[in-house]
Amino acid sequence: MGIADTVDFALTLTNVDFQILRHHHSASSAETARKAHIAEGELAKAVALKDDLGPLLAVMPANRTLDLERLQALLHRPGLVLMTEDELGKVFFDCEQGAVPPLGPDYRVPTVVDRALMKKEDIYFEAGDHEDLIHVDRTGFRKLLRGVEFLDISRSGAA
Repeated sequence: MGIADTVDFALTLTNVDFQILRHHHSASSAETARKAHIAEGELAKAVALKDDLGPLLAVMPANRTLDLERLQALLHRPGLVLMTEDELGKVFFDCEQGAVPPLGPDYRVPTVVDRALMKKEDIYFEAGDHEDLIHVDRTGFRKLLRGVEFLDISRSGAA
C-alpha cells in the first residue's frame, strides 16, 4: 500500500525532513520495531479512543503502556474506550487496518502525546501500512503534531 495519502500530505505541508524505512510485514508495535531494527522506545504507537465527545488519539513510545485512567482524569473524559475496527477504518480511511499513524490533527482527531516520546531524538511512526515507517527527528515530529497536548499518559511496559 505504501504511505497513506494523508500522511504524505502532512509531510509535504509541514516541509519536514523525513526518511521512509521499509520492513517486513508486522502485526504489532513490538514486532514492527524488531523487524525494522529500531528501538521500541523510538516507535510512536498511536492508540485510538472514543467517547461521547468523539475520537481521541493517544500517542506514546511503543515500549510503554497507555495509562487510561490517568488520561481520563487529566482530560475529564471518564468514558474513553478503544475504537472498534470499523470505527478505525472510518477515521483512518486511507490506512491499512490497525496501521494508525500518530498524525491525529491531519485526520481531524484531537491528539495527546506522551512526554516520554518527546525525550527521543529520533522518532519513527506508521506510514499507514504494515511495512513502512516514517523517520523524523524530534523537531520534525513536534512540527507535524502542531497544536497537540503533551502530557504524562503512559507507564513503563508495553501492552
